[in-house]
This record gives sequence, C-alpha cells and structure tokens, in this order.
Amino acid sequence: MIIDCHNHIGADMLFYLHGDFPYAQQMVDMLQEGESLGVTHWIAFPFVSYAAMDVTGFREGSVRFGSGTSLEEVPYAFENRRLLDECQRLFPEEGKKVLPFVMVDPMRDTGVQARELEKLREEYRFHGIKIQSTIIQSDIKRLAHEGSIFLDLARQWDIPFLIHSSVAESDLWAQAHDIIDIAEANPDIRFCAAHSCRYDKECLDRIQALPNAWFDCSAHCIHCKGVVDGLPYVAPKERRFDTDYTDPARVIADLAAAYPSKFLWGSDSPFYSYAAEINNEVVKLISTYEAEVTALKKCGEEVVQRVADVNTRAYLKLADESILA
Repeated sequence: MIIDCHNHIGADMLFYLHGDFPYAQQMVDMLQEGESLGVTHWIAFPFVSYAAMDVTGFREGSVRFGSGTSLEEVPYAFENRRLLDECQRLFPEEGKKVLPFVMVDPMRDTGVQARELEKLREEYRFHGIKIQSTIIQSDIKRLAHEGSIFLDLARQWDIPFLIHSSVAESDLWAQAHDIIDIAEANPDIRFCAAHSCRYDKECLDRIQALPNAWFDCSAHCIHCKGVVDGLPYVAPKERRFDTDYTDPARVIADLAAAYPSKFLWGSDSPFYSYAAEINNEVVKLISTYEAEVTALKKCGEEVVQRVADVNTRAYLKLADESILA
C-alpha cells in the first residue's frame, strides 16, 4: 500500500485567472497517473481560493473579501461539496481510493463554515481538515480563536488537521512554529505540518517530541531544488536539517531515519510543480508525479511502507480501516 497524503482535486479560479500554474486536477486523472506509478490511495482536498472571495480581483492576483463580486456566501462550502460529490457520487467506485479532507478558512465566517461541515458530515464521509492559509491571507493563529470551532469539530469527530506551513519571513499567515504551537496546546487533536516544515530542523524536532504531530514531504523535489538554488522558501542553512539536497531520495531516507514515526509521504499533486510570472519574470519550479514517487521508492521497501502506509494510518486513525481494502 502507498498512501499519497497530500493532493488537490478541483480548480483554482485565482490561479487560472491570474495566469498561474497549476490550476486544476480531476480525480480520475490523478488516480490513473498515480496508479501507474504504484500509488494505491490518496488523501485529497479542494484547491485553495474559493468562490466566496471577491472574484473580481483574481485577474490582477488580488485577495479581497466583502467587496466586489463573490459567487458564494460561505468559504469553501461549494468547494467541499463539489469534491465530495466527485469522489462519492459521480465516481463512487474510483472514489473508494480517495480519503477526502475538507478545507476551511480559520479566520472568516467560521461559524457558518462549521454549520456547513456538519451538514456535509450527515451526507458524506471525510477524514480530516485541510488549511492553506497563505494564499487566502488568513492568519493560522486564528485557528485558536475564531477558528477554534474547527478544533471542536476535529475533537468531536476524531479527525486530524493537515496544514500548509512556511518559514519565509514574508509569509505572515502560515508559520510552521505557529502551527506547532497550536498542536502543543491541543494534545488530543492530531496535526500534520506540510512541506517538511521547509526543512527547518527546530520545527521538525518539536514535531518529533509531540505525540499528536506529524509532517509531510509534499512537493519534495522542488523544495530540494529550493535548497540547492538558495531560494527563500526553505529554511536558511543555519536552521536547516543536514542532508544532501542534490539527491531528493537521500533527503527522504535521512528524514525517515531521523524522524521514523513522524514522516508522511505526499506528492502535493498537482503542486509538485509551480509556474507564475512574478515581478515581470517567469518563475518555474518543475517536477513530476513520477519524480516524487521515484525518490520515495529509491529508499527501499521498509521506508516506503513506514512513511507511505504505517505512519499515515497512525495519523489518520480511521475508525474503519476496511475502507482501505
């Protein structure tokens, strides 16, 4: 069994209208490509921008709320239902291989979001809550305040969080240490910080010490490239986990050895690649699903089973693991 713990299904209007890449992925296409590489199950959630934002700002890349034109009223209400419909109504057989997570905005209209999730819970199965707070400019620290209703739901339903993490000084919304602070304060809820905490060793060590925390390696190959090229979205050298970042497989092996029960493997499909025009310059960070899986498999069967199966099932804590059969 190989569980890919980090995937997006659906479409991102902000990325599409602003001219960024990628901006969409269909479930069936994801399964077909992944299965050809040996992946058997997928944790998946919607893309990041949502129809209750002011869509009139998307062409210029602006993130606005409460003005202009929105297509929906409740953050992620449409996107979560659309994902669950695709997985469990449109393609129910194929969708058995997908473990859906719902997306939330931890800062805006949290009460009405929670009520929509309660309705969905009566109709569909889902297994966790995903937050990507950078793109929507929603401070992850608000999860402990107006977003605490989502903590209550996770506790009630015994489902985990998967949260996008950053260490870049310019990212005011998703600092890895803030995510770990929330995990420390809520020991009865499970948390996973995405993107290997950008290889920040202090954050990884803090996760190692917490019984309710994990990290995933989503978009691993382009993060390794970020280290090699000295890009600012990874931890600086003095804080960085020490390994050979010219070899993504070596990095997985070393992280799996250092954090044997805390490392989850995920591809971040389709965001294992990223391309956009930034300050009149095209920025391209390109990998493939095949490259992500190849780096994992080079580490040997024991590591594959541990980081793409055993650890992931411990994090999910499914009430009925027969759904993986």
